[in-house]
Amino acid sequence: MSIELRDRFFALSTGQAPADEVQRYLADVDATGTDTEPAALLDGLAVSWHPTARHKAVRFVDAERIDASVRELFARPSEDAPYLAAVFVDPHELSFRTFENILPLDRLFEGAPLGLELTRRVRLAEGAYTFSVRLPDEARARLEGLDGLNLYVPPLNAGSRGGERFIFHSALLAQALTEAVAEALPESVRDGFSHVNPVFRCNRFEPGDTKFHRHRDTPYYDAERQHISRHTVLIYLTGGSGEPALDLLGGASLEEIDPFTCVIFDQRYEHEGAPYRDGRKVFLRTELVFTDPEVTHDPEIGALFSKACYWTGESVFAPELARNAEVYYDRVAAAHWSGLTPGTGPGREPFVYKEFRGVQFVANGYDFWFAKSDTLSLAECAAITLLDYFNSTVGGSAFRTLCRSEVVEADNADWIPAFLKERRGGSAVPPIDKSLLFPEPEEPVALRCCPFHEPFFDPTRNGDIVEFYSQAQSFAKSHIMPAPIVMLGEDVLLDPEKFVIRGNAIHVLGKKSLEPVNFAACWNAGGLPELYVETAATVDAAHFLVPPILFTETDGCYRLQFDFFRNSWMVKHQQESVQVPMVYPKMREAGELGGEEDEDWDGDWSHTWVAAVARPLIALGPGLANRALPWWVDDQYWAPGEYASLASTIEDYLEELEVWEDWDEDAVEDDKGAD
Repeated sequence: MSIELRDRFFALSTGQAPADEVQRYLADVDATGTDTEPAALLDGLAVSWHPTARHKAVRFVDAERIDASVRELFARPSEDAPYLAAVFVDPHELSFRTFENILPLDRLFEGAPLGLELTRRVRLAEGAYTFSVRLPDEARARLEGLDGLNLYVPPLNAGSRGGERFIFHSALLAQALTEAVAEALPESVRDGFSHVNPVFRCNRFEPGDTKFHRHRDTPYYDAERQHISRHTVLIYLTGGSGEPALDLLGGASLEEIDPFTCVIFDQRYEHEGAPYRDGRKVFLRTELVFTDPEVTHDPEIGALFSKACYWTGESVFAPELARNAEVYYDRVAAAHWSGLTPGTGPGREPFVYKEFRGVQFVANGYDFWFAKSDTLSLAECAAITLLDYFNSTVGGSAFRTLCRSEVVEADNADWIPAFLKERRGGSAVPPIDKSLLFPEPEEPVALRCCPFHEPFFDPTRNGDIVEFYSQAQSFAKSHIMPAPIVMLGEDVLLDPEKFVIRGNAIHVLGKKSLEPVNFAACWNAGGLPELYVETAATVDAAHFLVPPILFTETDGCYRLQFDFFRNSWMVKHQQESVQVPMVYPKMREAGELGGEEDEDWDGDWSHTWVAAVARPLIALGPGLANRALPWWVDDQYWAPGEYASLASTIEDYLEELEVWEDWDEDAVEDDKGAD
């Protein structure tokens, strides 16, 4: 029956099956029950080779990653990509690491001539262009073939984006596009261009599908390489007309799009797109990555991004939270370019109240509140925060499925301390001395008997067995001892020594990976030493490589703040008022600006354009030409040498006006002006 369920899934996935047949199939899947054993573990997800009442979300993976003993049970969805296998996962187990299914498709483009050209450039608006894509027939056929791979899955935010999509990685395609873009972009846009992002999204819309609603694309950022994306790239594999097919709000719109049209636009643009009226709309989306050292950070942006990721995961349990996640993502995308604007999202701010084995807490994805009690330590609060944020597996179940949850909307967080005070709970994450899991072996003795001469043979004192046991212990220790949290079946235990509290920060020590560890990791048949070393327990060792968790104590409540992504970057910007210069009717000498002979002058020299340009220099005080360069120096407008010349000239000018006589450093510091 499981083979039938597997094969029927792909037969019905074409969308052509009658509704009653689909309903019968779904009933058969639900009849499998939720206790079906998974066939393998990939990326922390338990996977099945056919849909079950629990494993209902389809994903595609490199078949070679599946254990060879069960690999052939998994279906191959596409003849053109036979190395990809379909697996079914429990959507409740998804976390930020596994929300997206990125497929390796470089093999699809191997051997194809990918000499792409972008021709016939047309400027649509400021920072927005269209091109025609010229490419060899074989490369064109392989790109067109993406639609036929049968790899589409509904996105998590299907309600707002419409259609279907899949995400793939291809360094070969990205390299070909990088070369084409470098040749075709205007010089004003090309400055700092590094490469095309090799992660592509393939989107498909049928006539009548929900349109891709208004949004901004979240930019890519790599702090180590100083890489950020600045422009979105869309390559339309099919042509058609829409209402409109692409709308860059505040820029331009396209009603008609030809096949193999490329659109490149600044990621500051909000945009939306409708399906074609007259056929299938298929397009690829990626971005242009630039090198940009001019990046600063705002913790509030990081907090909002962390909340957006958290609500994406929680929307599996409460679909109404998906809208909050979308709005937060959009606000973060805009903030990367112009700073964070006021407002928390769509109406009141969401929170989720949870109870895990008697411990009550409230979370919003960045802040985690716990009621202080004699039985709940900060280390336990940090452990629950990590288990919840990463949706770790406890006893074979996702952490969030083990919590009793309730969504609460409120104007702010003021209600939380009193709310939790009435719901104090006990300890759900007791400490463990992990050394107790590894008792010292017995001292070996020389025994002449073999295992077949019981009861004279004692395996606990046999030299070969003791040596093998010690090796197995060493292997297990290397994984378990560094772990801050371990799970023995359904029991969650923590190692207090791995939670170091310094000041207002909780540092979590541990290794990088998160994977179950077999205690002894060996089992063989035959009269060998391995036969006598069994598995005493299987321990899930939870390793976290995370930044410190900040905390405060107020109103009988612990408040932990956790920003895993630290995605708080934004391009340096500063809002200021700038006076526009004009040509005065007559030439004035510098001395006239303070003289009574100029009857049009109102006595306030700061109203002149020269003085307005000088204002940020004035705030630095006398001797400004020798002081540190202000924030706007060494950008596209001023070089250090030009600044020094300007500073010297203006300083002489201001001395002539006797500006420095009344200059008050304290007044400037108090932001009372440099007038």
